[in-house]
Amino acid sequence: MLGRITAIMVKEFIELWRDKSGRIRLVLIPVLQMLAFGYAATFDVAHVSTIVLDTDASQESRDLVARFTASQRLDVVAIATQEADIVAAANAGLATVGLVIRAGFARDLRSGHGARIQVIVDGTNSNSALIALGYIGTIVARYSQDEADDFAGRLGGAAAARPVTVTLEQRPWFNPGLNDRWFFIPGVIGTVTLVLIVNLTAFAVVREREVGTLEQLMVTPIRPAELIAGKTLPFLVVGFVQVALVVAVGTLWFGVPFVGNPLVLAGGTLLFLLSTLALGLLISTTCTTQQQAFATNFIVLNPIFVLSGFAFPIASMPKVLQWLTYLNPLRHFLVVIRGTFLKGVGLDVLWPQFLAMGAIAAVLLTASILRFRKALE
Repeated sequence: MLGRITAIMVKEFIELWRDKSGRIRLVLIPVLQMLAFGYAATFDVAHVSTIVLDTDASQESRDLVARFTASQRLDVVAIATQEADIVAAANAGLATVGLVIRAGFARDLRSGHGARIQVIVDGTNSNSALIALGYIGTIVARYSQDEADDFAGRLGGAAAARPVTVTLEQRPWFNPGLNDRWFFIPGVIGTVTLVLIVNLTAFAVVREREVGTLEQLMVTPIRPAELIAGKTLPFLVVGFVQVALVVAVGTLWFGVPFVGNPLVLAGGTLLFLLSTLALGLLISTTCTTQQQAFATNFIVLNPIFVLSGFAFPIASMPKVLQWLTYLNPLRHFLVVIRGTFLKGVGLDVLWPQFLAMGAIAAVLLTASILRFRKALE
């Protein structure tokens, strides 16, 4: 039995090596996807296009505008002369933020009663709008504090006593710099592996059926279970190689720290790969052509990605979808990979995710094997 399985595995490795485009997909595509996601996937918003309407034209208003431009978060792309200019810039997509400083800003500020400015934000992209408002709030708060200190210093005496304030002291754990890439890149490892392994498994079996070699294999002494093992085990090896490759890119190129136990990550990767292999095999049993396999992969993988917690918080989803995420192996693998990368936790913390991935893998493998045998018969 072992010899027959080995023969099928050798055949699969030879086919992978002969397929030049397949070699590119196995090596180059994961690296390119990691680099693309690593640089593009971030919550940071920089160089937000801003248009300014300053009808006060005072030293104070110019100082405030200078603080916005010096932050490198906002880029002043135009100076408006009337409010209609802000509307036109927003409609044309030339500016995301409009800053309106009305006449009397400096006078109100010097009086000590406070001054107001208006911020207009294009809410088409609500996430970018909220982040931009956060940046603006921080800049204005610092400016306001500096002006308050200056006002108190000019008054002197008892009037100069500083008001009681509460200072927030931040202490982020596991990611002191709050670097978005430290959050996204471990997730990219799981998503890239999922897409590639499911595609490889589904297309390999469908291709055999499409060219007629699957029937030729079935007339040999090879049993269905041996054929399944021989067809899937090579992709298990390929999956481990791909995970190692993208982990190396994430740690060496992007500098994401790995503080956990490599054996814990390897164990979680094994269970995750078994789930993805079973999913690809299950897809292959429902498709007769590679075009059908491609369309089915697209339909299946998109919900897995959305319900994984990679980009969208699971806690913000409706309760029904939150329960459905427990059936998603990528959701559990992301917890494992982020826990081992950034927190350094072990099986004492991650055992629920290991148990869930093991159960999902067992159910999918059983269903795919039964379905595959029925399809062969």
